[in-house]
Amino acid sequence: MAFDKTRSAGFLANHMARLFAKGLQQNIRPLGLAPAQFMTLVALWEQDGLTQRELVERLDVEQATMANTLTRMERDRLIERRAHPGDGRSQSIHLTPKAVALREPATAAAGRVNAEALGGLTEEERLLFVDLARRVVASLKQRY
Repeated sequence: MAFDKTRSAGFLANHMARLFAKGLQQNIRPLGLAPAQFMTLVALWEQDGLTQRELVERLDVEQATMANTLTRMERDRLIERRAHPGDGRSQSIHLTPKAVALREPATAAAGRVNAEALGGLTEEERLLFVDLARRVVASLKQRY
């Protein structure tokens, strides 16, 4: 039986993720942000002072990818690293005032991409789609 990409959840999710990332990139570029930086900022807006390891776990990214992202964010003066109060071997990552000020415009930009993507769905369908996506993510996180 031939592979039918129009019926493959993985293929469609991957394609959708790439399109979301493309839309996000276009919408946050004027703010001087890249998608990986935005993801990291979202985690830090939720809880400032996380360690690099905590960010890796929360965002499901590779350690090297997070290290590169944080280096760029530090260069761009979005974060600062401080000695972790409970563990002298690690550092906590803290938002700068510049990063705090980007919260509203960056999340508004992401909201526009979501609104465009889900614009063809009813409110009930949007809620169902997000609920199903959360459940699929949770299922995959348990397995992988």
